[in-house]
Amino acid sequence: MSHEITVRQDGPILRVSLNRGAEGNGMTDAMVVELTGIINEAPKTSRVVVFSGEGNDFCIGRAGVKPPPADSQALDRRRDFDTVFTCYGAFRRCPIPIVGVVQGGALGLGCALAALCDITIAGDKATFQVPEMAHHIMPGMVLSALIDRVPRKAIMYLVHTTATIGAERALMFGIVSEVVPHAQLGAKVEEVCAAILKAAPIATEGVKEYVSRAMDMDVAGAVDFARNLHAVLNSSREIRK
Repeated sequence: MSHEITVRQDGPILRVSLNRGAEGNGMTDAMVVELTGIINEAPKTSRVVVFSGEGNDFCIGRAGVKPPPADSQALDRRRDFDTVFTCYGAFRRCPIPIVGVVQGGALGLGCALAALCDITIAGDKATFQVPEMAHHIMPGMVLSALIDRVPRKAIMYLVHTTATIGAERALMFGIVSEVVPHAQLGAKVEEVCAAILKAAPIATEGVKEYVSRAMDMDVAGAVDFARNLHAVLNSSREIRK
């Protein structure tokens, strides 16, 4: 494990932090691969992940990205980009809640990861931006992260204007769950984790399973899924003990 991402087991909480604060926690592809592995392994030891960035920013995007060779083919580029898409998939598939903590800038990849966390707590100084279009890049990766988190008009606004928005507007857009004064950010995160840990693990995982799948179902299917999941999980010994 590299020094660019720190991981600390704190009882049932896995605390994962980007550790390139001097560079705004810009993430290299190697860091993205490492983060994917950490998230995939987290359920083996933990009940909740707290994901944050050291320093003044959460994550200002990708780092060390080089222009493609002149003769590069689309399939080769797709394989390169799959590094990020696979990371996004790990956040979606992780059966335990991921709590994001955003204290400063969240740009591009950082904005996407903030949105992909199940719960995201932002300090009132946090900012969010999708800057790719200003650099002549169609932001397909970020769009894939926002598509089930952010309403259509908000996505179009973020992408086409490349505007930097504050924490309160990010709350309105659905990128974050709650905004608190910067000085209270740590305390709020601990409060959220404590609330999550009060429930039985099977119930916590059941909530994420339901929300992850039911929103793509028609209403009748989502209701039937809820009926079955409710009956199965709430009759388990783990919940009744």
